[in-house]
Amino acid sequence: MMEKLMLQLEVDQLNAAYAAALDERRFDEWPAFFLEDGHYKVQARENFDRGLPLALIALESQGMMKDRVYGVTQTIYHGPYYTRHVVGPALVLGEQDGRIRAQANYAVFRTRPGDASEVYNVGRYIDEIVRTPAGLKLASRTCVYDSEMVLNSLIYPI
Repeated sequence: MMEKLMLQLEVDQLNAAYAAALDERRFDEWPAFFLEDGHYKVQARENFDRGLPLALIALESQGMMKDRVYGVTQTIYHGPYYTRHVVGPALVLGEQDGRIRAQANYAVFRTRPGDASEVYNVGRYIDEIVRTPAGLKLASRTCVYDSEMVLNSLIYPI
C-alpha cells in the first residue's frame, strides 16, 4: 500500500512541477519534463475517442519541444496573457515494463492583464511515465481537451 501511495505522490508532484513551470513562464524547462524521445500531443476529445490521428499539436522529441519553446518565446507575437493550470489528483492506472500509466484532469485559465480570467482549455492528461535517475519523466503526454473551441490560437503548452 505504501508503494502505491508513494507512486501517487510522485506522479502528483510531477504534475504540480509541470504546471508551475508553465504558469511561471519557465518554458525553457518544459522539454526537460520529457524523455529525449518523448511525445507531446494536444488532441480534441472527439478525435481521440474515434482513434483519429489529427491533433492541434504533435511533437515527437525534446528537440521538437525546444523548437516550440523558441517559437513561443522568440518569434510569436500575441497579446500578453497569463495561464493558471489546475490539475486534479492523478489516477495511476498501472505499471508495466517500467512504464507508469496515469491520467489526470486539468483546467487551464487565461488572464489578460487588466481583464477577467476565462477558461482556456479543459480536459485530461493521458500519460506514460518512466522512472529515470533524474526522477519521473514523461515518455508521452496526450492532452485530450473537451473544449470544442480553442480560444484564438494555442500558443503555450497545456
